[in-house]
Amino acid sequence: MNVIITGASRGIGLAIAEQFAAAGHTLLLCSRGGKQLYDTMGMLQSKYPSATIKATPADMGDKVAAQTFGKWCLDSGTPGILVNNAGQFLPGSVHDEEDGLLEQMMAANLYSAYHLTRVVLPAMMKAKKGHIFNICSIASLKAYANGGSYSISKFALLGFSKNLREEMKPHGIKVTAVCPGATMSASWDGSRIDPKRIMEAADVAKMIFTASQLSPMADVEDIILRPQLGDL
Repeated sequence: MNVIITGASRGIGLAIAEQFAAAGHTLLLCSRGGKQLYDTMGMLQSKYPSATIKATPADMGDKVAAQTFGKWCLDSGTPGILVNNAGQFLPGSVHDEEDGLLEQMMAANLYSAYHLTRVVLPAMMKAKKGHIFNICSIASLKAYANGGSYSISKFALLGFSKNLREEMKPHGIKVTAVCPGATMSASWDGSRIDPKRIMEAADVAKMIFTASQLSPMADVEDIILRPQLGDL
């Protein structure tokens, strides 16, 4: 099965890629950084020889780049799973954050998923099957101080997920919104957070992989994960 994963060179995206590579699937990966992406591709192919790993750099916050990546994926056939993981976190408050931050967050966290999904959906709809995972956030569910445009964009991604799910029900395509709490990733670099206080990226990946294994009659609509001690 072909599995598309964006933002796949580190963090949650890399953990998801490992789960599906271990199961022997064909992975179609992208991230903004070419070297790190190709290093990831090589590592996965070496570690999981039964899988097929393909990768190409793409800035998913750019509409044309997102659409081009989608067409590149379709060259390998109809995707069975799409994981819209690419995104960016920058803190701020609505009243004083830098001008243009909302546009940047919306492009990285919402438009990336919107434009890629629109490219690959016709093939999935024709196949009458498939599963789309949108990596939202706890910030999609509850506003918090210093969330600003990031939180706004993640609320929008959750709304996109809910709307898409209703549209795709007649076509046999599942849509799952994934809302992780604090997870060890590049966003926490330099924070000095206690590793025991934060989730591992593999925790999120395992839940996504498990949800993808259900019968065609069942859809996990929302996955909400938080650190055992609660939000940070």
